[in-house]
Amino acid sequence: MEMRGMTPIAMPNPKSNEMRVVIQKVQEASVRIDGKVYSSIGAGLLIFASWEEDDSPEGNAWMAQKICKMRLFEDHEGVMNRSIMERSGQLLVVSQFTLHATTKKGNRPSYYRAAHPRISKPLYDDFLEQLWNSSNLPVKSGKFGADMKVALINDGPVTITIDSKNKE
Repeated sequence: MEMRGMTPIAMPNPKSNEMRVVIQKVQEASVRIDGKVYSSIGAGLLIFASWEEDDSPEGNAWMAQKICKMRLFEDHEGVMNRSIMERSGQLLVVSQFTLHATTKKGNRPSYYRAAHPRISKPLYDDFLEQLWNSSNLPVKSGKFGADMKVALINDGPVTITIDSKNKE
């Protein structure tokens, strides 16, 4: 599913601007639902994303800009010195609330920090739009809330985590 031209979502009363992503540079990646390929990309970035209850579209905008400008691709000398935009790569975004797991107590992760779908679904849709606006590249997605099987060939391997609250 490719996203283009959606209207940005305005969320009421944002308290902070934070979200969490895991970015994997891939040679290819795909999402399967019910045994069928739902989305797939060639070389580019697979992005797992999660939001908390008090997140806002402003955090999405910052994260999209950061991802699109991050130099994760090799230049002619083999140095990671080119962005996804310079590489003309593809983007695949998968919502993954488990990125906000808390494992402080016991052996069962708690997901109380992850935003409820009524909050995270509009933020997910807005993030897809922000990525497209920031990169003007194809942005594909998983299906929010679905049981997805994600396959990838990690390139490098290169895996980066970003928490926009801490800006690291």
